[in-house]
Amino acid sequence: MLNQIFTWWSGITVGASFDIKRRSGHVGTDEYGNRYFEDRKASIEGRHRRYVMYKGLAEPSKVPADWHGWLHHTVNEPPTHMPLERRDWETDHTPNMTGTPYATKPKGSMSGGGTRQKSDSDYEAWTPDA
Repeated sequence: MLNQIFTWWSGITVGASFDIKRRSGHVGTDEYGNRYFEDRKASIEGRHRRYVMYKGLAEPSKVPADWHGWLHHTVNEPPTHMPLERRDWETDHTPNMTGTPYATKPKGSMSGGGTRQKSDSDYEAWTPDA
């Protein structure tokens, strides 16, 4: 319970959840369980603020492309009313693996255990004998 009161990275805080639900309307939920909301009243600029309440860890890479477009006002209609058409070359979402054991380790990286290829611009120490 203390996690929900004080920390935002492990999910939405109680205060933020209360505030969003108080002044916004639920628009939809995506396949990952994230819930999306839009303010009932427009802001000074005339736009309605849009929010996402992440299910579990607050990881922005878990927002699908169609919902991302709606959150950033690229499209006006949410995917619940007008789904984004999926192309045959598009792939399924993969989470951001940076900082995990599954992160990409390029050939020759120190964390990958390899050695880097020699290069023409490699440093050679100067010695006075040469």
